[in-house]
Amino acid sequence: MTIESNTIGRVVSANVSERKGVRKTAVPSAEAVLDRGLLGDAHAGDWHRQVSLLAIESIERMRTAGADVGPGDFAENLTISGLDLIALPLGSRLDVGSARLEVSQHGKVCHDHCDIYRQVGDCVMPREGIFCVVTQAGTVAPGDVVTVRALGDGTFHRSSAEETR
Repeated sequence: MTIESNTIGRVVSANVSERKGVRKTAVPSAEAVLDRGLLGDAHAGDWHRQVSLLAIESIERMRTAGADVGPGDFAENLTISGLDLIALPLGSRLDVGSARLEVSQHGKVCHDHCDIYRQVGDCVMPREGIFCVVTQAGTVAPGDVVTVRALGDGTFHRSSAEETR
């Protein structure tokens, strides 16, 4: 899928957890806090992985492989439909509900295999999940539109998030 500015997706689920290392629970809406992450989520903080996103299409592939999984089970904050998230260059800016996010990282290293990996021998989050910083506070809820506001140049520098405020 080719990603362009103004490409639109949707929020399927907003998810938070009070502890790291556990599946997240769906919430009716989540408050994105400027340069912190989602209010009440254990992964929120002063770093570059404030909000995690995973496509529902990735979750569906895991279901096809035999995993009993759904939104939030990969510890993603936002489950998104209709966007090839991993194709978004670093630095891309997204309008999600009334919040604005900037893509800061693709995937992650999975040091300890999670329950899902042990169940089916694979996990998509390390390859297909993305991480963002919050550059404009706002509310995010299922059904909200996700708009690719601008494509990044493939780089992310913490200072770039401050310049978009």
